[in-house]
Amino acid sequence: MRIDKCYFCSCNVYPGRGTAFVRNDAKTFRFCSSKCNKLFKAKKNPRKLKWTKAYRMAHGKEMTNDAVLEFEQKRNIPTRYNRDLMVKTLQAMKKVDQIKKARQERFFNARMERSKGQKRQSIENELMTDVDLITNPKVKAFILKKKKAKEELKRHRQSGGERGLAARKAKGIHAKLDLESASDDDVMDVNSSEDEMEAEPVKEVVKAVAKVK
Repeated sequence: MRIDKCYFCSCNVYPGRGTAFVRNDAKTFRFCSSKCNKLFKAKKNPRKLKWTKAYRMAHGKEMTNDAVLEFEQKRNIPTRYNRDLMVKTLQAMKKVDQIKKARQERFFNARMERSKGQKRQSIENELMTDVDLITNPKVKAFILKKKKAKEELKRHRQSGGERGLAARKAKGIHAKLDLESASDDDVMDVNSSEDEMEAEPVKEVVKAVAKVK
C-alpha cells in the first residue's frame, strides 16, 4: 500500500482518498482535500499559511534534519518478492515509527522549554499594565520592582546608554575647561588693566621732568 503526500499541506493521502490533478505537462499533483486543491489552483504559497507543514518547517516547529525522515522518501526501484525481507521491513517500519515519535516528543519539549521565557515575559508585561488589580502583596511588590527596573532601562536607552553617559561626561569636562580658561582670561585682563593704571602716573612724572629740563 502506497501512502502519498499532499502536494500543498504534506498530509498523508491514503489509497482511494483525495484528488489528483494532472497538469498539461504530464506532472501529477495529489491533494488530500478540495481545500488544498483550490488553494493550489489559486497560486497560494503554502509557506505563508500556518496550518501547512511547509510553514511549520520553515519556522522551526517541525524536525527538518533527521535521519528518520529519509525513510519516508519514495523508492521506485522494483525488488523481487522475498518473504523474509518483507517481515524484516515491517518490523523495521514499526521500530522507525517508535524512534520518530520519541524524537518528535523530545523536539517538542525542547521547543516549549525555549518558549517558557517568552511566555513569562508576556505575562509580566500584562501584569505591569494593571498593577492596581493585583491583590497578592508579594506579587504586587515583585511586579512594581520589575516595572521600575524596566523604566530605568528605558530611560538609560533613551539617554544613549554607555556612549551617551561618556559623551555627557566629556561634555561636562569640556565645559569645565572652558570655564577655567575663561576665568584665566578674565584674570589676565584685570592684571593688564591694573598694570596700565599703575604705568599712567609714572608716564606723567616722566613728562613733567622732561618739561623742567
